[in-house]
Amino acid sequence: MAEVVLSNVYKRYGKVTAVYDFNLHVQDKEFMVFVGPSGCGKTTTLRMVAGLEEISDGTVRIAEKVVNDMPPKDRDIAMVFQNYALYPHMNVYENMAFGLRLRKTPKPEIDRRVREAAKILQIEHLLERKPKELSGGQRQRVALGRAIVREPKVFLMDEPLSNLDAKLRVEMRSQIQKLHRRLDATVIYVTHDQVEAMTMGTRIVVMRDGHIMQVDTPLNLYDTPKNKFVAGFIGSPSMNFLTVTVRNGMFDDRGVTVAPSGALANALKAYEGKQVWMGIRPEHLGLRGVTNISEGQNVLKGTVEVVEPLGAQTDLLVDVGGQSLTAKVEGHAQVRPGDNVELLVDLSKLHAFDYQSEDALAR
Repeated sequence: MAEVVLSNVYKRYGKVTAVYDFNLHVQDKEFMVFVGPSGCGKTTTLRMVAGLEEISDGTVRIAEKVVNDMPPKDRDIAMVFQNYALYPHMNVYENMAFGLRLRKTPKPEIDRRVREAAKILQIEHLLERKPKELSGGQRQRVALGRAIVREPKVFLMDEPLSNLDAKLRVEMRSQIQKLHRRLDATVIYVTHDQVEAMTMGTRIVVMRDGHIMQVDTPLNLYDTPKNKFVAGFIGSPSMNFLTVTVRNGMFDDRGVTVAPSGALANALKAYEGKQVWMGIRPEHLGLRGVTNISEGQNVLKGTVEVVEPLGAQTDLLVDVGGQSLTAKVEGHAQVRPGDNVELLVDLSKLHAFDYQSEDALAR
């Protein structure tokens, strides 16, 4: 069983703590993604699993073995780096075979593994080329191949697609997902790109300043974020947040007339007369008269500041009582900057967060 378990793990650099009390159980064959802004500790945590960073406190187990003091070569992991880390003087075959040769793997076995991995990655025709003769996508496939031939228990990937252009990133995302299904492997994948995280992960760890903010499936993170940070980080464009005052159980403030329902309405009873953050995603807003969102006490009145036509949809930047929000509306909506508009809120998708703690009020 290639499970990875981190228990109460800390990483300190002198007086600075980079990772705080990190607890996580990565299941066998799971695709776990670490996501968060730069400097949040996700790569440091990955490197502690790999053995490239010392653990200040806590325990890391791989396949039920404590590996805190075990060198990287003995952990039965393979790592794929952001910069490919290929040897420029070796051809593709030699790069993929190098780690196996160091382990004194028999030549026939090396040849079998390299050619098998090359076939999986569709780079059989590139085996005699040097890295300088390859495109970025091809180099990344070679780096993946070098990891595959190791036949490790766990694959660790540190932002492997960040050096590729947007189109190639999309293509390589699907390649890595197919590879995961084919190899039935455990993968821990680090990225700062929440779209990558949402499309690839079985579960996602959202990190901030060395802390775990939430661990959940992609859809649960999207639908029921635990706090304002997770709500704003997951989704593209990100969730809109308006500061509003609760009056008579409603958000009724500066162009906002919204009446929450269900569990959220109950949670707001304790906030009467207080400010909270109201959260709504751009895709859960619609133009009055154009959207199929039902009308009622769910109106945001504002002035259009920017119109971004994207074909299938149009993004609007709208000023609502001095606060800006983004709305995704029908692609051919006839709207211009300066127009006064009424946006309807899908009340079933409404969120609210405590103004001080930023925790979700109802989940």
